[in-house]
Amino acid sequence: MKVYLSGKLVDKKEAKISVFDHGLLYGDGVFEGIRVYDGNIFLLERHVDRLYASAQAICMKIPMSHSALTKAVVKTCKANRMKNGYIRLVVTRGVGTLGLNPYLCKKPEVIIIVSAIQLYPEELYKKGLSIITVGTMRNHPEAINPRIKSLNYLNNVMAKIEAIHGGVLECIMLNPLGYVAEASGDNVFIVKGKRIITPPTWCGALEGITREVVMELAPELGYDVKEDVLTRYDLYTADEVFLTGTAAEIIGVVNIDRRMIGKGKPGTVTQKIADRFSAFSKEAGTPIM
Repeated sequence: MKVYLSGKLVDKKEAKISVFDHGLLYGDGVFEGIRVYDGNIFLLERHVDRLYASAQAICMKIPMSHSALTKAVVKTCKANRMKNGYIRLVVTRGVGTLGLNPYLCKKPEVIIIVSAIQLYPEELYKKGLSIITVGTMRNHPEAINPRIKSLNYLNNVMAKIEAIHGGVLECIMLNPLGYVAEASGDNVFIVKGKRIITPPTWCGALEGITREVVMELAPELGYDVKEDVLTRYDLYTADEVFLTGTAAEIIGVVNIDRRMIGKGKPGTVTQKIADRFSAFSKEAGTPIM
């Protein structure tokens, strides 16, 4: 495996950063997860745009132009002969001191990793997920805004730990007001009749790329899509619930907190959205070769 690091491709074993990098010391940095389908990088421009927006929000200047970074991603995929897989694009604050001051870090570090990924077992896409609500609340948006895809993921990790200890693979996180924010690593949607609803970002949801695509594609299939505040009651009484994410793609939820959702299997709306997304993913990509 070849990893892009400090402006060049190096072997995986040689891909090393300093212990004084603030990305390691403080989770100070931003990242993107991007999929590759059939030799095409899915919505690369949108992902890179969001990376730069996240960096801007934390007062960090990425030491490459948008165009140069895009070319570096393509170059890394090509070097690894990536046809189907996952890209992790990371920008850390760079090497600094043991103090918090980010302005003592001289230059951000750009890292590009490509690899295979499988978040959930294939059979769960047919059977659906069972999930729980966890006690770990989503960070307040004015503490760490969820629209910033930062390296500081401990809030999500703590929620994932609760999910695993509860015997499931994913969970629902609530915000400090008790409203549904998102899953530990995915966005949440419910289906009620012809309406598809997802929490607004101010409730603590990441502005996910897959979430965004679902909101664009669903009206083509005849569904009304909107952002609205959701409670656990809304999840429990929904016709269908599904999660979306770069790694997860689209997966149905059939049980929440021991309550069966709908008919206890992924619903027809979820399947239609998943099928349309699958077709779209083959159309909207940046070719590697």
